[in-house]
Amino acid sequence: MERRLIVARMDPRDAHSVSEVFAESDAGELPGRIGVTARSLFHFQGLYFHLIESDRPVRERIGEAVTDPLFQDVSRRLEPFVTAYDPQSWQGPADAMATRFYSWRAQ
Repeated sequence: MERRLIVARMDPRDAHSVSEVFAESDAGELPGRIGVTARSLFHFQGLYFHLIESDRPVRERIGEAVTDPLFQDVSRRLEPFVTAYDPQSWQGPADAMATRFYSWRAQ
């Protein structure tokens, strides 16, 4: 299993709207196309955290999905609510993915 954490900015008052966009998308084909098996959304002091779990490498699949009309629709619908953490350097979804530097799991 792979996990990816996406970090962006979001007003916490928009959490319900963002969750509605993903609930609708997650009920369709897009998660399966990308390989997403679970999704969790968090907010903290103006930050947005989007944890994706996948049964296969998802970073490349998300990069490929940017031309998918379903992915483009989700992105368009999120635009009013979620913004890049660093708009100066953001060029695509990979630029919003945190880098894991430690991991532990109980035996």
